[in-house]
Amino acid sequence: MIDVRPFNSLGGANHGWLDAKHHFSFANYYDPNRMSWGRLRVWNDDTIAAKSGFPPHPHSDMEIITYVRTGAITHEDSMGNRGRTGAGDVQVMSAGTGVRHSEFNLENEPTTLFQIWIEADKRGAQPSWGAKVFPKSDRSGQFSVLASGDTTDDALTINADAKVLGATLNAGESLTYNLAEGRRAYLVPAVGEVEVNGVKLNARDGAAIADEPTITITAKADAELVMVDSL
Repeated sequence: MIDVRPFNSLGGANHGWLDAKHHFSFANYYDPNRMSWGRLRVWNDDTIAAKSGFPPHPHSDMEIITYVRTGAITHEDSMGNRGRTGAGDVQVMSAGTGVRHSEFNLENEPTTLFQIWIEADKRGAQPSWGAKVFPKSDRSGQFSVLASGDTTDDALTINADAKVLGATLNAGESLTYNLAEGRRAYLVPAVGEVEVNGVKLNARDGAAIADEPTITITAKADAELVMVDSL
């Protein structure tokens, strides 16, 4: 089963400094048919204007993964962490018992990113933050694990039985991914047009995938992919 959520069907709001599109119900956007996909609760497609951003605000018991598409985001939190994450790279905040953070685009150009929230497996964990550089050359033609609840993966650690994966494909290339029984995937091409088991996806469309043991993705144009595999 592959349920396509076209980009033009997503909820959202334009606040001037923030133009946000929501794959799932979020803030003032509510759709009872798009509340979550398994443990995946939020997938926001954000454009943040230059020299603006999210002031300090709290979170708890949620794994928050930020995939920067263009530009950069600068993070600061109540644990004393501060860091800048650039295009193609990833940061993870495990909110755990509670943390306050801010996210600002300090660049002279807009920043675009995906912000992904996955429900934590255990409540009340120790909060943490981390960021990592992921060269696109390392994920050419294949999925690389960007964030994972499996500590044996060479990836940022999250407190959830889930993986966040990234890949790049040249036009005409394909890759396959085995989805274990009982798990779900949510795939978004950040760039490019692809077919997923023969189903067409345009850039920034979402595909909710279940009961597909093998996922074959073929690029119709050069593509950059982000996918979550979770319960």
